[in-house]
Amino acid sequence: MKGRILIVDDEPDITIAFKLGLESSGFETDTYNDPLEALSNFKAGAYDLLLLDIKMPNMTGFELFQRIQMIDDKVKVCFVTAFEVYYEALKEVFPTIEDECFIQKPIKIQELTSRIEDRLAPSTN
Repeated sequence: MKGRILIVDDEPDITIAFKLGLESSGFETDTYNDPLEALSNFKAGAYDLLLLDIKMPNMTGFELFQRIQMIDDKVKVCFVTAFEVYYEALKEVFPTIEDECFIQKPIKIQELTSRIEDRLAPSTN
């Protein structure tokens, strides 16, 4: 297993596609289409990476990540969106976040897998 990923996107087609693609690449995944449900079921230390859609009903991906960080401040994150404009908002909320944590939809599964593997690789700093 390469790592355990929590996928949260309000579009079931996206969560299914990401789940199938990432699991075929050796990752374990859990998916939610409701950010509130994902938050209520989140456990510290359960995931290596969060793959969060930015624009969702009830709670944005940014808000979800902030709430999850209160439970587990070590988990890594990649935000996913179909809209480029959110990158500026992302940088305002998380000024230290790295560019590779921002993934634009649509994305090919091979590229998504590669970006996630890079994000999970131990840093050399």
